[in-house]
Order: sequence, then structure tokens, then C-alpha cells
Amino acid sequence: MANCLVAQSGGPTSVINATLAGIVKANQLNPIYHTVYGGLNGIEGILEERLVDLTRMSEDENRILRQTPSSALGSCRYKLKRDNLADFEKLMAVLDKYDIETMFYIGGNDSMDTVDALSEYAAKNKIKNHRFVGCPKTVDNDLEVTDHCPGFASAAKFIASTARQTWLDVNVYTREEVFILETMGRDAGWLAASACLSGIVDLLILPEKPFDKGVFLAEVKKCVEAKNKCYIVVSEGARYEDGTYLAAAEAKNDGFAHAVLGGAGSAVKNLILESKVAKRAKVQDLSTAQRCFALTQSLVDVEESFKLGMSAHMRSADKSFTGEMVAIVRKEGEVYDVNYIATKASNVANFVKHFPDKWIKPNYAGIKDEAIAYLKPLIQGAPVVLYKDGLPAFVKPYYMK
Repeated sequence: MANCLVAQSGGPTSVINATLAGIVKANQLNPIYHTVYGGLNGIEGILEERLVDLTRMSEDENRILRQTPSSALGSCRYKLKRDNLADFEKLMAVLDKYDIETMFYIGGNDSMDTVDALSEYAAKNKIKNHRFVGCPKTVDNDLEVTDHCPGFASAAKFIASTARQTWLDVNVYTREEVFILETMGRDAGWLAASACLSGIVDLLILPEKPFDKGVFLAEVKKCVEAKNKCYIVVSEGARYEDGTYLAAAEAKNDGFAHAVLGGAGSAVKNLILESKVAKRAKVQDLSTAQRCFALTQSLVDVEESFKLGMSAHMRSADKSFTGEMVAIVRKEGEVYDVNYIATKASNVANFVKHFPDKWIKPNYAGIKDEAIAYLKPLIQGAPVVLYKDGLPAFVKPYYMK
């Protein structure tokens, strides 16, 4: 009986560890593999042979792992480039050394590209004893094929909850005020749009719609004149017609040639104050809190993430199963339910699923009822949280042990 390896990559979420817990638990119930290794810090750590044994994880640890935010195995931004054959050769040697048959990689778009690249390399070199399986996660919800991405629902619930609570705070004063909430979302506006579940958003700025300064400021003016307040939500990836980000001056570059964004909220604030359509404006940037705050986990999100890990493990019993990503498909019908399917990682890698244009109201007025109907089932329920000394219990990250 061979072994398997699980690793995490890219930006963490509050439920990414539930998928890890699902893979471990599935192997305890149906031991396809002798040992379940955890790879520390993704591909980067695997290349350095930094592995931990998760096979005999206790039931208590598995339960607490599901409510532990961020990547318990650690993450990385290491780009596995197809022309860097040395990395591929070294990784295969590590898999050989530890008799690892299947590698599960939990991550987003770039991680699915890694799964695709590794399976492609194995096929080209007639390597049949190593297989590669993708498990999606991203708060951005921008992966193709899957109806939604594990991690998104909990982030959406946090954003909508924060919007409603900050709106209450803003309204306690009689003074004129504009409040701007900035969310993540480089290329897709799913997170910003989820704020509309709160029912209080006046204006919404998404990456999918080019920003028109004149139209936007006119809408802010109308809103302030009507009720002395204006609540605005802006995605960090909001951009002008020419593709320039609202916060372009603050964009940098990361290891994947992605723009590292931030400051869209401040850019909107400056536009409002400089145009004098409002006297006062305040910005709240949700930053990393939206992807790591676990007390507002969606029960649906936790359970689906766990089951997705179990599904990936179950499918890997098929010796021909490689280069695939497990995805979630919503069933038709009034009662929300899902199926788990598999799709080629190449169908996901290097694509972006945008927030549908048909769901966006004109003039920054928010999202349509169809979008609310899509989003609302995802944020339902809350898991029972286990506490220790008055604080939520977390598993100590394995890369810190």
C-alpha cells in the first residue's frame, strides 16, 4: 500500500483546513493509503522534503482543524514553471523516496495549473506511479466549472455581516457621511457583490464594470442629498475603461505576475472629497480579515469543504484518476443541495470566472435578485464552535511544530 500527500497553496481561507480534514478522515474510514503526509508550505516545502505524518490524527484534532482558519500546513507563492525541469525531476524524486502515489493540492487557479503541469509532465515521461488531484479553494470564487469555491461562502458571510454592522454604526450620527467598504477581488467582484446580502449597500463598484467617475459621483451626490448618508462597497480590482486600477499607484508585482492591490477605497474617498459631493468620507479595508475570520464560518461552506476532501480521496482509488479537480455542482430545485464532480485541471487553470454581467444593476445600484438567490443559500448556518480559555480552539499550525 502506497502513501499520499496533501499540501496547500495560495491565499488561505477560513475553511481550507476542512478539506484537509476531509482527506485525512476519509483515509481513516477507508485506508486507500498507508500514510497520509502533509506537505509544509506547498510545492516549496515538498521540494525541501518538509513533510509531516497526519495519518493517525485524533477525532478531536480533526474536528478542531475544521474550525481553524488559514493554512494549517502553511502555504507558498512558488511558481512551478513548465520549463524548469529541475523542479519536476526533484519533486518526482521526493515522491519516489516517500512512496507517494497521489498528491492532493488544495488551492486556487495557480494551484490547479500546478496540478495540470505535474500530470502533464508525468504523462509525457511515462510516469505512472504518481498521480495529482486538485481541490479548489479561494475566497475570490473565480474558478471555472465549480458552482462556487470552498472558502468563498464564509468570506461572503463575514463581509455581509460587517457591512450591516458598520452601517448601523455610521447611522448613529446625524451628520452627513459616506462610508466605503473595500473588499478583495482582483479580477472578479464576487466578494464585493456579497456585501449586498446585507440589504444596506447603496453603491457597488465591481471589476467587471469599467469605472465611470462622472456617473459614479452623480450617484453619490443623489444618495447623500436623499438621506444624508451613502454606503459604498468597492472591490480592490475596480478599474477604469483603459484597465488602469483605481489604486494603480499602489500596485506591485508578486511571484505570479499578479498585481498586488490595495487602496481602492481610499481612491474612491479622495474622488468624493475632491469633487465635494460629500463633506465627510470614511474607509474600512477588510484586508486579510475577510479570508481568515472563522467565527462567521458558513456551516454550508465547512461541510462542503470537508465533503469535497472526502470525495477527492474516494475518487483517487481509481488508478487512472489524475490531473483532475473535484468541483461542486448545484442541483436544480427549490431546496439547495450539491453534487461533487471531477473536471480536468486544465479546464480551470488560467481562467477567471467573472461575476455575471446580467446580475449587475446599472449605475452602481447593486446586484439583481438572481444574484441574491445564488448567494443566499451559501451563507446559511453556523458550525458549533469549540472554545478554550474563552477563545476559539485552533490547531497549532503544523509548520510551527
